Amino acid sequence: MGVRELFELKGKVALITGGSRGLGLQMAEAFGEMGAKIAISARKPPELEDAKAHLAARGIEALTVVNDLTKAEQVPALVEAVVGHYGAIDILVNNAGTSWGAPAERHPVEAWNKVMTLNATSVFMLSQAVANRCFIPQRSGNIIVIASTAALRVSPQMQSAAYYASKAAALHLTRSLAVEWGPHGIRVNAICPGFFPSKLTNALLEKIEAAVIEETPLRRLGGDTDLMGAAVYLASDASRHVTGQHIVVDGGASIA
Repeated sequence: MGVRELFELKGKVALITGGSRGLGLQMAEAFGEMGAKIAISARKPPELEDAKAHLAARGIEALTVVNDLTKAEQVPALVEAVVGHYGAIDILVNNAGTSWGAPAERHPVEAWNKVMTLNATSVFMLSQAVANRCFIPQRSGNIIVIASTAALRVSPQMQSAAYYASKAAALHLTRSLAVEWGPHGIRVNAICPGFFPSKLTNALLEKIEAAVIEETPLRRLGGDTDLMGAAVYLASDASRHVTGQHIVVDGGASIA
């Protein structure tokens, strides 16, 4: 197999949660360009329709599924919708996430539970559901968890105990699943993005963008294509002997 072939995703079915915008849509576009069949899920139908149109304009057909991953009872329906449409799932990207900014001493417990449920618990629930329905029976599968540099370090510029804890949990879950499911031919890896402008980060970046850029060795934030390469690498056979690992995509901020 040639090097170019290693990165191809032709015929693979990829489910990307939180795929209607931001990093999720960026990865859907990348996978679609490499030949994958795309399914994206999100909570809001209008955003999914916009994402579908965005992908269609680039020649990428996508199945859209309205789904709220904070509700455990909706997880099986998401998996069945994708399997019913495409017949299988080969790649799962756990990208959906949320945050809550507050000093720890005033962080509402309800907000803690919301962040932990989406950022950590739903990653486990959906990974488990896809593994049992598809990956274990077919003895192959690929899970990518979108963690964060917040799983690796704490910044005084951002106060969000729940976000830090949830992303660290997701990263260690990545390692745990990689060990347990490796014998089934399932790979599990993570990407830890730094600051990318998005609906999730824009309010915070309005206050700290200049400082973040100054502290980043490459002197820039993440852009519209900066996650594509890492995602395609982990989704493809180019990384077929890589599991339980994480790739940091942050312009060097986490080492500065």
